[in-house]
Amino acid sequence: MLTAILSFLVAVAAWQQPGMQPPRVFLLNSPLLARERQTVLSNPEKVSELVQAARAEADRAMRAGPFSVTEKSPTPPSGDKHDYLSLAPYFWPDPKRPGGLPYIRRDGERNPEIKQIPDHDNMGKMSSAVRALALGYYLTGNENYAARAALLLHTWFLDPATRMNPNLEFAQGIRGLNTGRGIGIIESQGLTSVVDAAGLLCGSKSWTNADGSALQQWFSRFLDWLRMSSHGQDESHAKNNHGTYYDVQVMDFALFIGRKDVAADLASKAAEKRISAQIEPDGHQPLELARTKSFSYSAFNLRALCELAILAQQSGVDLWHFQTRDGRSIPKALDFLLPYAAGEKKWPYQQIEPLHPDDLVAPLLQAATALNNPQYRKACEKILPFAQRAELILLRAEAE
Repeated sequence: MLTAILSFLVAVAAWQQPGMQPPRVFLLNSPLLARERQTVLSNPEKVSELVQAARAEADRAMRAGPFSVTEKSPTPPSGDKHDYLSLAPYFWPDPKRPGGLPYIRRDGERNPEIKQIPDHDNMGKMSSAVRALALGYYLTGNENYAARAALLLHTWFLDPATRMNPNLEFAQGIRGLNTGRGIGIIESQGLTSVVDAAGLLCGSKSWTNADGSALQQWFSRFLDWLRMSSHGQDESHAKNNHGTYYDVQVMDFALFIGRKDVAADLASKAAEKRISAQIEPDGHQPLELARTKSFSYSAFNLRALCELAILAQQSGVDLWHFQTRDGRSIPKALDFLLPYAAGEKKWPYQQIEPLHPDDLVAPLLQAATALNNPQYRKACEKILPFAQRAELILLRAEAE
């Protein structure tokens, strides 16, 4: 135990830098993280709940990966294994047709065949691990975390032998129908974690300015593909969670590469295009309620709307307080779902999987901070009183 404490103190001492600025992150709370880091510098013997959780998650992430799109067995239609590839999760062989082609939709039921292509799972694992490692580095100064994060980032995005091409042309293809769809863009929504991770790694000897510039170049090309490709155009016009997460990604990546004009344009349209169009006056989201996992998708889209509001603030647009004349708003959508998450009412719509009330915790905490609403924070204590994930601990700290 003493050895571990001494190692931690040595790492902190080596990590101190004069004039440190808050990290350049977009979905995490930069000032709060900077204050937490300063607390560690001032009193390294006193380890906060957030630092403990971040260190535990980073320790687990040290065993993750590295991951690459080139690991898959199937080759994309392009003939290039550097292209991302996945299958539509809710499509199954048609029992009425020879060979089952074309596949047919069974909403909410995942076809295990999708696991034959690991790109989707690997991109999610990579994104989660990179942010855990980067947060661990930022809050503790452990350079081993930064080195592992850098390895994962180099392998997925930068190394010519293993990197992913910046497109999703072949995401969520349907056997017998197509090789990819705009809907597949939902699978890259976790890359917003990579963007914040890059900001947290700034200053590490393992992640150079050249590395950061190269990653920005990758996201610049990916942003161009999102905005200009036919798949990207299709997804931008989606009216449900797909459209919301498309906006989240485009806005986040645009801010990351310095395209403030692109982010501001989306932010200016989001109130009408996303909030007014997706939320009814009583707060229900009809396109999400139409799904077989209606609570899950309602909470999922609400999470995206809250992230959209966080990003829009950075363009001077307040989506948190936006409300139509008939009452459509983000808080109204939260208030609609809250009694069901809190166990006060039984969910009356279709939900073929168990309802997970904690799906609503992150949006509630984000709204508690943005709207200065302590009732949302109290509701979270009832739904999930002992959250140990660093992300939720950070959001709780914001809401206090």
